[in-house]
Amino acid sequence: MKRIIIGISGASGVIYGVRLLEVLGGVADVETHLILSSGAAVTLALETDKTPADLAALAGVNHDPADLAAAVSSGSFAAHGMVVAPCSMKSLAQIALSLNDNLLTRAADVTLKERRKLVIVPRETPLHLGHLRHMVALAEMGAVILPPMPSFYHGPRTILDVVDQTVGKILDQFAVPHELFRRWGGR
Repeated sequence: MKRIIIGISGASGVIYGVRLLEVLGGVADVETHLILSSGAAVTLALETDKTPADLAALAGVNHDPADLAAAVSSGSFAAHGMVVAPCSMKSLAQIALSLNDNLLTRAADVTLKERRKLVIVPRETPLHLGHLRHMVALAEMGAVILPPMPSFYHGPRTILDVVDQTVGKILDQFAVPHELFRRWGGR
């Protein structure tokens, strides 16, 4: 069984984390651990009709973002990796600088120190040099920086089609099979 920690920060684009939870909920050999930041709870209400309780119901295990003693805060917790989707620039900077004042950033820091897969889905535009430097620092530490940049060769027709392409790219990082978008097959 793969344990994947799903962090959802307060950046716009909460749909990426929601959709990831929905898709992984249908995968038999994956156990999800959700960390929903307080900012994400606000964004969730602004951008969707879902509540934190709805997301907790989608996750295998729900963690309080203030609980720094949660299982996922330790390297001894055997997780396959972690995704932060979306990842605000605040959370991204905290992770890059190992500032562990909440469970989301602590779990990401542990994921890095244990050399496990950490996928960051940054949600900000435009980016200034500070944002880029933090992304470079995380990439140098082994994180995968996976911006939600849509492709159009698969003919997306809805917002969900665009979101699914990014979610599919996240799943690819964890070798989770899916058919969320049509892959490029040449001409």
